[in-house]
Amino acid sequence: MPTLAIVGAGPGMGLAIARTFGSRGFGIALIARTKENLDTLVDQLGQEGIMAAAFPADVLDRASLTDALDAAKARFGGIDVLEYSPAPHSPVPGITLATPSEATVENLQPQIEYIFYGAVAAARAVLPAMREAGAGTLLFTTGGGSVDPVPMLGNVNAPAAALRNWVVNLDKELAGSGVHAAHVAINVWIGEGGPEGFPTATPEQIAPLYWDLHENRDRSEAVFNA
Repeated sequence: MPTLAIVGAGPGMGLAIARTFGSRGFGIALIARTKENLDTLVDQLGQEGIMAAAFPADVLDRASLTDALDAAKARFGGIDVLEYSPAPHSPVPGITLATPSEATVENLQPQIEYIFYGAVAAARAVLPAMREAGAGTLLFTTGGGSVDPVPMLGNVNAPAAALRNWVVNLDKELAGSGVHAAHVAINVWIGEGGPEGFPTATPEQIAPLYWDLHENRDRSEAVFNA
């Protein structure tokens, strides 16, 4: 059975992406900080006939993230697709928002660790085996500000743009290897509770884009707009 590993799995986008791939025969490795939340997702997916397992880890702890992905590989026999999208609405210690003029090394560093370095660590944990197999997909998610930055998210958009640049460049490097890398910029508020007038979409509306990028492998970036 092919396997999808979701780093940053939650009840919104993570669950929708898991269902999108799981309904097509994938096993699902769910990775996030809280075991209890992951177990709930595993139960939900199991009731829908989707095989899933939980692997708790913190993207800010690179060793735990690598260990979780290694455990997922051992459990499922490998990882065919990696999706990296730590939930932006979850409170993370040390992470604050700042405009470009308010940005400092101190408030940029946690965002860089969370958004960019975690993604690089996750990729390094699975990419060698994908290259050896000559097959695999690496998907990385940011907000629309990675493409068109927003002042109030100045210290978030900067590392997101760095991740975007790295993913697009990684896909260029991997050309002809059988491994595909792609960046997804979600340029809407996901679900309910967003700012008034801001475009919204449900996770179920967005998730098919990930399958399209995996299946068609024809672009290194997709921007989801309302």
